[in-house]
Amino acid sequence: MNDTLSNDLKKSLKGNLVLPSDPAYDESRKVYNGMIDKHPAVIAYCKSADDVIACVNFASRNNMLLAIRGGGHNAGGLGIADDALVIDLSLMKEIKLNTGSKTVKVGGGCLLKEVDAATHEAGMAVPSGIFGTTGVGGITLGGGLGNLTRSLGLAIDNLLEAGVVLANGKLVTASSSENPDLFWALRGGGGNFGVLVSFTFKLNPLHTVYAGPMLWELDDAEEMWAWHHEFINNAPNELGGYFALLTVPPVAPFPEHLHLKQMCGVVWCYTGDMDKAEEVFKPIRAKKTPALDFAGPLPLPALNTLFDGLYPPGLLWYWKADYVKEISRDVIKLHIAHFRQAPTPFCTMHMYNVNGAASEVAKDATAWNYRDANYGMVIVGVSDNAADKEKITNWARNYWSDVHPHSMGGAYVNFMMEEGQDRVKASYGDNYSRLAQAKAKYDPDNLFRVNQNIIPVG
Repeated sequence: MNDTLSNDLKKSLKGNLVLPSDPAYDESRKVYNGMIDKHPAVIAYCKSADDVIACVNFASRNNMLLAIRGGGHNAGGLGIADDALVIDLSLMKEIKLNTGSKTVKVGGGCLLKEVDAATHEAGMAVPSGIFGTTGVGGITLGGGLGNLTRSLGLAIDNLLEAGVVLANGKLVTASSSENPDLFWALRGGGGNFGVLVSFTFKLNPLHTVYAGPMLWELDDAEEMWAWHHEFINNAPNELGGYFALLTVPPVAPFPEHLHLKQMCGVVWCYTGDMDKAEEVFKPIRAKKTPALDFAGPLPLPALNTLFDGLYPPGLLWYWKADYVKEISRDVIKLHIAHFRQAPTPFCTMHMYNVNGAASEVAKDATAWNYRDANYGMVIVGVSDNAADKEKITNWARNYWSDVHPHSMGGAYVNFMMEEGQDRVKASYGDNYSRLAQAKAKYDPDNLFRVNQNIIPVG
């Protein structure tokens, strides 16, 4: 970007610009995934919707590639791109809690831990992910799977309204009564339709959960996973728990005798009556005594930040994902065999619950299509060493290739790397054509294309 253009953009913003010549540039272009190494033309730290509008108009007028960064947590690093104008929303963190209407309005740059902290004070919660460092914008637009999915649904099932800057530079409201076709598309359609500067969610009464991990020996994984599949899919909605294959981190509070040991486990989350929690967990503990049992009463923000310190920003990540309906013993054996070959202790596999409250919403009620899945599976190759990039990538790909034929075909878009148009279509299924029509209406020139891209039709 030449000096004249950058000066023009700078004059139209209250926020600040970071250019390649600035000392802060290398730090500013980092995202959560250390594998991503992009060199944008300019990063604009927006302070308001007006700043966002100025950036969108500038990119459109000058035919610039545009990327939108909220929390920067996206697996594929899709909040940044080479030679792009990056709209960074991290300064837009306003949180307005309305206990009367039981709603919360949050800025597009908020992180989950910030929203959790604000709502928790009022004894309320918004369902979303499992890491406090995740940005509200990205996870919500992709759907919002997490600890509360079985009990309260996806984040998009709790979204009431959004403030959106469209490709034409106009700020509009999307809700069930205003621009309902846009509101439908936003709920699962990713960042394809505009820049989300605000989100209004309904609040759910919830303060303390009975939650945390239980771990068993990896040799018990086949038995425990088959049991969990049957148990969790027949459990009441207030009980959730995602299955995982993992290596125990060599840090407190994990006991030393388990450090760096490959194990299987479930991270539980019960939102029902706390007086009944011990009774609810009796059959779980009776099935097989866990080698580690950290499940107990927890403030919700503590659960949602439990693993933040174990996966700090800057690690290298490679993700592969699918939606899954059924888990057979043969497929479980495939999973275990691949996990035993994990190249680093950071590598893991999670099976996030989709059913429960999330499955009670019609498949065509939102853009998020896989309401009939039982799990959003993700395989992640992770390392703190750049020399491991090829190893973690190959491990995740090979693992996924063996289990993918037993999946439902598509994947949760927030768990995908850049995998091509066929994967995007598979991940929206029957809803893709309607999304493509909405894209043609709201972004006909595909200005917003640094994402799991939906191609406009017509």
